[in-house]
Amino acid sequence: MSPTLADLTRTFARIGCLSFGGPAAQIALMHRIVLDEKRWVSEPDYLRALSFCMLLPGPEAMQLATWIGWRLHGVRGGLIAGGLFVLPGAAVVLALSLLYAALGEVPLVAALFTGIQAAVIAIVIEALIRVSRRALKSREAYLIALAAFLGLFVLDLPFPVIILAAGLWGFLRTPGGRTDTPTPPAALTRSLTAALTWGAIWLLPLAGLIVAAPQRLAEIGIFFSKLAVLTFGGAYAVLAWMAQEVVEGKGWLTLKQMIDGLGLAETTPGPLILVNQFVGFLAAHQVGGWPLGLAGAAVALWMTFVPSFLFIFAGAPFIDRLTHMPRLAGALAAITAAVVGVIANLSLWFALHVLFAHVPETTLGPLHLTWPDPTSLRPLPALIAVFAAWSLLVRHRNLLVVLGLSALASAAAAVL
Repeated sequence: MSPTLADLTRTFARIGCLSFGGPAAQIALMHRIVLDEKRWVSEPDYLRALSFCMLLPGPEAMQLATWIGWRLHGVRGGLIAGGLFVLPGAAVVLALSLLYAALGEVPLVAALFTGIQAAVIAIVIEALIRVSRRALKSREAYLIALAAFLGLFVLDLPFPVIILAAGLWGFLRTPGGRTDTPTPPAALTRSLTAALTWGAIWLLPLAGLIVAAPQRLAEIGIFFSKLAVLTFGGAYAVLAWMAQEVVEGKGWLTLKQMIDGLGLAETTPGPLILVNQFVGFLAAHQVGGWPLGLAGAAVALWMTFVPSFLFIFAGAPFIDRLTHMPRLAGALAAITAAVVGVIANLSLWFALHVLFAHVPETTLGPLHLTWPDPTSLRPLPALIAVFAAWSLLVRHRNLLVVLGLSALASAAAAVL
């Protein structure tokens, strides 16, 4: 039985407030509520939609929520479900961003974030292990992951090149095939209309920013629009590239602020990619104070999530066809394997910069080498990182508890 719009709204408001723990936990939460409790969607349809969302760039859990709403109440339902999946976490991240900008330099607050930064190392390693188990099923997948890691960490290749090369390799290596599922002309018309409508909703504000807004807002809009079409494999896959771009390339944030932002995003409900909102806020706040910071947060949020509505509303009529295309599945499998190497690079990059005070970089021809000065090891973050890794990977303790204990341990050490 299809729910009323009010039922849908209440249910996804609840899901949005409870969606802690990353995409795997969020997808399981939606399965339990929408399928097991409400019986609004069948299991085969849910799994096909999940496979489709995994083919797309962007946050797959938010896109799956949007598809459920679309399936039950069309575009209006999709907007409600997808929007409520994101907005509670976005409100919390914005509040934390405001507090961070006001209090980030207070010694005790800085000590709290030192503990969170150290715990983030363990969190990213846990994500690496989780993705590896799913993605590395063959010798070829291991080689793709290794090539992606070396391409990023040693050759300093751009992240988009790594993802596109892996997808092309998987596409060409997979035998072709076709599905017998027909595509009705009406579905083509609906899809084209949705693509044009949502493409305009996404890109016309970007054009307005470029023409009339302060330069920093235009730069934020352009950057996160590019990011929106490159986030294959989840937020962790793109974080290393984003961090290097906003820290080293653009100078919008310090490395400490970037890692703090990831720690904040881990403590809130909703997609981890809400860290984009934190980055947009601080990047704009840097040059224009609170008013521009709020505008920067809104621009980052818009450019990150509106494309997901476009992908779902334009692509949903073709789910049966797309999820039965072997070459597309081969491209996705190769990209997922490459994501393991990307997250490994992120893990090492974070660990080096959190655990060591001095991390010099050396360029030798095409090689771009980053290695720490062993004498600059920071003992307290190292101990907290070991504790967090033991708690998450061995004891499987709750993420929020581990983050809280790590922050308190660092603050206590600073006080003592």
